[in-house]
Amino acid sequence: MASYPEPKTLAPDFTAPVVGGDYSTPTDLKLSSLRGQTVVLYFYPKDDTPGCTKQACALRDSWTKLTKKAKLFGVSIDPIKSHEKFIKKHSLPFPLISDEKQEIVAAYGVWVEKSMYGKKYMGTERTTVVIGPDGKIKAVLPKVKPEEHLEALLEVI
Repeated sequence: MASYPEPKTLAPDFTAPVVGGDYSTPTDLKLSSLRGQTVVLYFYPKDDTPGCTKQACALRDSWTKLTKKAKLFGVSIDPIKSHEKFIKKHSLPFPLISDEKQEIVAAYGVWVEKSMYGKKYMGTERTTVVIGPDGKIKAVLPKVKPEEHLEALLEVI
């Protein structure tokens, strides 16, 4: 069972490579440098897979509405090169964070045991975390479905 950060507690800080959106070249991002703004971290399993693409494109299509309310970042364990291809292929306007060492997914409780066709493996749970301008967890949207993610996110930000 995943152990997400509790609402009203300080969000686990991290420094990780990010690309896309305001970051035209890969840059190291420190989460705490975004204090003063609402930040959305949406964790997803893998670049360019059907569910992740559906989720990313829904966020892309509502980008104008979202940017007025929060800084949005996708987070997966894919490398920066994979993120760059995903961003280009689907014209994603927001940045993607690479967590190849699985440190961020572990800190946020979304690195979990999964099962497909009876085979168990470790992977990223599709979960979104909203962090308030004070750096504290405002909301956790666990196990969101790609087609319901955008609506649930807009309700909490």
